[in-house]
Amino acid sequence: MSATADRLRVAAVGVGYLGRHHARILAQLEGVEFVGVVDRNEARAAEIAAGVGSRAFTDPGQLEGLVDAVTIAVPTEAHHEVAKPFLEAGIGVLVEKPLARTLAEADDLIAIAARTGAVFAVGHTERFNPAVTAALALVSNPGFVEIHRLGTFPERSLDIDVVFDLMIHDLDVLLATVGGEVVSVEAVGVPVLTGRVDIANARLKFASGCIANLTASRISRERVRKVRFFQQDAYLSIDYASQEVERWTLARTQGKLPVIEGGKLDIVHEEPLK
Repeated sequence: MSATADRLRVAAVGVGYLGRHHARILAQLEGVEFVGVVDRNEARAAEIAAGVGSRAFTDPGQLEGLVDAVTIAVPTEAHHEVAKPFLEAGIGVLVEKPLARTLAEADDLIAIAARTGAVFAVGHTERFNPAVTAALALVSNPGFVEIHRLGTFPERSLDIDVVFDLMIHDLDVLLATVGGEVVSVEAVGVPVLTGRVDIANARLKFASGCIANLTASRISRERVRKVRFFQQDAYLSIDYASQEVERWTLARTQGKLPVIEGGKLDIVHEEPLK
């Protein structure tokens, strides 16, 4: 936090498809002084900056001395290069997933943040989806999890495969809910419209015995973003997009047949990125 202000000075680095939403939200948040946007496309930087009433920059280095934290939504191949100077300066960084293009680059950024004490986070926005937040408290030792994240062909993120682009969200939620070690993985990925994997399926087995089946596609005709948990006497279904949760349980009463009860939960909708 700036010593001369009671608001956090923040800038958005990279204001393409997703970064422009970072800028829009940051410019509206209480407790934030939105310094400006950075994009190598000068016209785009100027357009987004004008829309949120801030300054436009074309080089992240221009933010030196002006910020306490930044969000980074540049192409994955540039994550390490862009994030490193900020972390070395002790500036907080929220970088969009995936963290970096290689494990070595990711480990390097983590090590720098640990050394300088900079806050370092990855944009796993689904953790903050109100539907997910509501459902997580109800997940208990699931035996089987089925996840589908299907989308139409995008005009972005084609520098990474569909696992890093889409399935990574579900892997994060899965690891947060099931817990424990993954003991085996069976997976297949197929490049269809690009030179990278466009559709993938993975079957994970956890030490608890839970089996998770995940499918991610960026070449589907319809958009589907759902996860279903099956556990003892209960079934939970989450629709990420509509922010809806259904919960069905088996109610047992002595001397009577079990009854299935449940339905949709009351969810207060909110923008996960915010």
